[in-house]
Amino acid sequence: MPRPKEFTVWLTAGDRVKLKKVVTSGRHPARMITRARVLLALDETQGPAPDRRVVAEQLGTSPSTVYLIAKAFAEQAGRVEDVIGRKQRATPPVEPKVTGDVEARVIALACSQPPAGRARWTLRLLERQVAVTEGIPPMDHSTTGRVLKRGRLSLT
Repeated sequence: MPRPKEFTVWLTAGDRVKLKKVVTSGRHPARMITRARVLLALDETQGPAPDRRVVAEQLGTSPSTVYLIAKAFAEQAGRVEDVIGRKQRATPPVEPKVTGDVEARVIALACSQPPAGRARWTLRLLERQVAVTEGIPPMDHSTTGRVLKRGRLSLT
């Protein structure tokens, strides 16, 4: 005998239409389509929904996936878009080394007079100068080139 359902899914008519469109259009990520199928299978507005294990077998997922999707639906207070979509990151995984201030200082350095005995700055020369300048993190010559390119500055 199956356990009583902890999280039940009740979809509105509009939500059902949205989910069916996600499933049938073929323009969405596979994970989003799977979540939409699970929600449609668990919907109890048309009558009692099958057990989680049955839904998992029908859709080719694990029962824990079905459980977690139903739990997310309950936690998100029935907001279908939040359940099937990806959560956006608040910050990037790695903080950028080159900020606006660093870009401005590198461009100002490239616009200054080159060292004695040189006619112009090269990327390698700028790389060495950036390494000894305080307040600018050391960066590779290719990174320096990208900073100059973003600032629409050419060394030639």
